[in-house]
Amino acid sequence: MPAPTFLDDPEKATVELSTFSITSPIPVQDTVLALNRQNAENEKKVIEIVSTNVVQTSKPPIKPKKRASRWVRFRLWLNTYRKFYAIVVSVNFTGLLLAAMNVWKYPRQYTGAFVLGNLLFAILMRNELFGRLLYLIVNTCFAKWTPLWFRLGCTSVLQHLGGIHSGCATSGFAWLIFRVTLIFIDHKDNHDAVLIMGVITNLAVAISILSAFPWVRNTHHNVFERHHRFIGWLGLLSTWVFVVLGDSYDLNTHTWNPDGVRVIRQQDFWFAFGMTAFILVPWFTVREVRVDVEVPSPKVAILRFERGMQQGLLARISRSSIMEYHAFGIISEGTHAKYHYLICGVQGDFTRSLVNDPPTHLWTRQLKFAGVSHTSTLYKRGIRVCTGTGLGAALSTCLQDPNWYLIWIGSDQEKTFGPTISSLIHRHIGPERLCLWDSKARGGRPDVMKLVRDAYHSWGAEVVFITSNYLGNQEIMEGCKAEGIPAFGTLWDF
Repeated sequence: MPAPTFLDDPEKATVELSTFSITSPIPVQDTVLALNRQNAENEKKVIEIVSTNVVQTSKPPIKPKKRASRWVRFRLWLNTYRKFYAIVVSVNFTGLLLAAMNVWKYPRQYTGAFVLGNLLFAILMRNELFGRLLYLIVNTCFAKWTPLWFRLGCTSVLQHLGGIHSGCATSGFAWLIFRVTLIFIDHKDNHDAVLIMGVITNLAVAISILSAFPWVRNTHHNVFERHHRFIGWLGLLSTWVFVVLGDSYDLNTHTWNPDGVRVIRQQDFWFAFGMTAFILVPWFTVREVRVDVEVPSPKVAILRFERGMQQGLLARISRSSIMEYHAFGIISEGTHAKYHYLICGVQGDFTRSLVNDPPTHLWTRQLKFAGVSHTSTLYKRGIRVCTGTGLGAALSTCLQDPNWYLIWIGSDQEKTFGPTISSLIHRHIGPERLCLWDSKARGGRPDVMKLVRDAYHSWGAEVVFITSNYLGNQEIMEGCKAEGIPAFGTLWDF
């Protein structure tokens, strides 16, 4: 019998073929059909083997994280900021409507007071000195002994003062439009100079407000700062001229009254004076100070300044005395410490220049402004959660208060942030109140809500403070709200 012949086909496996003579009792056609059937079966087996291997080696698909309910998301959206804004605008626009309908006559006669009164409160809510005073009163009078709901309310109010700022600015602008409209209606009795200054003031305030819209402020910081600050200053100057001209012109005799006593007796004069004072006070504290820069990695610059600080404060720094100020959380061991530090993550031109071209001096306001962490003294125990460079706003609270638990999530933390920050953490925070999650060493990001939930219950905390990016903040805030854990997250509104 002839030796068998093998056909090696990588797609159909190895098949044995027999050599048949013409006199073979098995017809050639039947042989071909048999071979085809065998090949088909072999091919099917190969496909099954490959499919099985693919199923066994492929990773299971990652399930997308379930979002919180719409009710939870709505409650987070309707925060104290928006409530303040809605209340302030509603009250003012109700008064404006009554004045426009000539039902309420007082605002028609003293419109300037409504304009500048609103603008004064808008400026006051953003003033470092006034803010620090509010925090001092609350922390001194209501720490720990008052009901938890009251302390949480205090923190929420202080964190969302920006709602009053925005509401008063919007309302002041609306009253200003009403004021100029009244001048237009009675233009025969008013001097052209008053009308012109009213229009200029309107334009300046409008540009200043538009530049502060969140999408401008968060994506074009320098555009926001230049227009909001410098056009705002122009608006203040034009407001002074508008006030003095309007109060000096006698509508009955159509003459100018040079007597300054009449101007001083008007409400709008003192409102303008208050606006000016609160704008100038922080700028009197601007100083150029020495700074030592440590660059542990291309992603981060650690800035060291002289003198210790209270916890929960933020610093504004710049390479120029009046331009491009950027806010960072302050890390300090306390007021007795020799130094305080800022963690500056590389995100834009300014922070990149700190790494590529480290400065020896920077401009800063010596009067620091308070963040939500400054109310940590209100609580008996708390959890401080942060990711990446958010540690800068969180660490001081845990360094200075042994009743706070730190959860820090980052990638290759010790190498990225350097020995200075690591030393501060391990020197002052014991393992019983510390959770460091290195996502690079542990192979990925943790279940953050599980970490927060476990720490909250085991530590006996009253509140959770969060400093993270937008998505991280949203995830933790939604999780905490859904589980009834009091939490305060990051705001992009300063």
